Amino acid sequence: MVSKRRLPLALTVHHALEYWVGNFRVEPPGLFRGRGEHPKMGKLKKRIRPRDITINIGKDAPIPECPMPGERWKEIRHDNTVTWLAFWIDPINSKEFKYVFLAPSSSLKGQSDKEKYEKARLLKDYIQGIRSAYKKDFASKDITKRQIAVATYLIDKLALRAGNEKDDEEADTVGCCTLKVGNVEPMPPDTLKFDFLGKDSIRYQNEVKVELPVFKAIQQFRTGKSGGDDLFDKLDTGKLNAHLKELMPGLTAKVFRTYNASITLDEMLSKETKDGDLAEKVVVYQHANKEVAIICNHQRTVSKSHSAQMSRLNEKIDELKGILDELETDLARAKKGKPPLKTSDGKSKKNLNPEVLERKIVQTNARIAKMERDKETKEDLKTVALGTSKINYLDPRITVAWCKRHEVPIEKIFNKSLLEKFTWAMEVDPNFRF
Repeated sequence: MVSKRRLPLALTVHHALEYWVGNFRVEPPGLFRGRGEHPKMGKLKKRIRPRDITINIGKDAPIPECPMPGERWKEIRHDNTVTWLAFWIDPINSKEFKYVFLAPSSSLKGQSDKEKYEKARLLKDYIQGIRSAYKKDFASKDITKRQIAVATYLIDKLALRAGNEKDDEEADTVGCCTLKVGNVEPMPPDTLKFDFLGKDSIRYQNEVKVELPVFKAIQQFRTGKSGGDDLFDKLDTGKLNAHLKELMPGLTAKVFRTYNASITLDEMLSKETKDGDLAEKVVVYQHANKEVAIICNHQRTVSKSHSAQMSRLNEKIDELKGILDELETDLARAKKGKPPLKTSDGKSKKNLNPEVLERKIVQTNARIAKMERDKETKEDLKTVALGTSKINYLDPRITVAWCKRHEVPIEKIFNKSLLEKFTWAMEVDPNFRF
């Protein structure tokens, strides 16, 4: 039987107490599961040993002691231009690497996050010009220009990833540049039906209306090709990224995703937040968060406990409605000077005055309304993963500022790990807008 013991990396990092280290444990050997229909599913992950690991420390830092007798580190580096502290080759895919990074709450990671969101905010100043440029190129006689224009439009409108070339040993996932003809079906007069496996083998299915020149261009790109041929046969991620950087310094498909996710959250929160109670404001946030998750195709499977949770909620709601009926009957009798009816098991109830009964009715109605909201939200979000966009695509300053403006405790929106990750955003002005 394969041991589940994890191999700790004994990392000594300059100023470790200040910055803290992220996950520093190596996965144990075992069978590889992967996500979706991964072609390497079931292969054995070999044990990673110190001789497989390169570590990155300060020049003056002592080399950490190797934790396994007779072993030594693969390499010691002193590179202060990168953020990783250690890496090794993925035992399943030799073209990929596993890294140890600084913890999300470290000051360097916070600085990197802030720069990422500032770059996305910068796109606001360029977006209209970019959109005008790619719309102009929809009609270009140069097919490469036309494909770049349509791909940029899809990345902007649908928040698609750029996509990278895959080999036969990797999962059959695609992004915008690597879409196959069979992944996109034109549905006249102006709708495109997408169906493909995206990152982590998450299926992307969407029917979206597009501008007529885009619809016609997609039809042209499909002409004379079979389902497995590249839709954008004159384009790759290198060409696309080079083009994007000409439009704005540092622009990538991910910057588009971050911009569209953050601007959607900011605009929805501004438009939909009303003067309600705390629970209602949290529901508004969750709804906006859901829309972002849909844009980014952040899905999850329905939890095994979902059905049982819904049943319990329904039972509690029915129980409260029964109590409400009794209270209303008692109130009607109290107003006529009659005593309350006995309980279902024959016990006498306390004779309450109408004011007290009315107060209890208001409280019970409020509890029913809250549970109905909880039930609706739980059902609405059962297949949507809200956390990924919070971690990676939503500028936390939008959330913090919104919480301050509407007196929502930040703990209602961010869990403990997000509070630690986004300490740099907590002092933002309440009037901040993305």
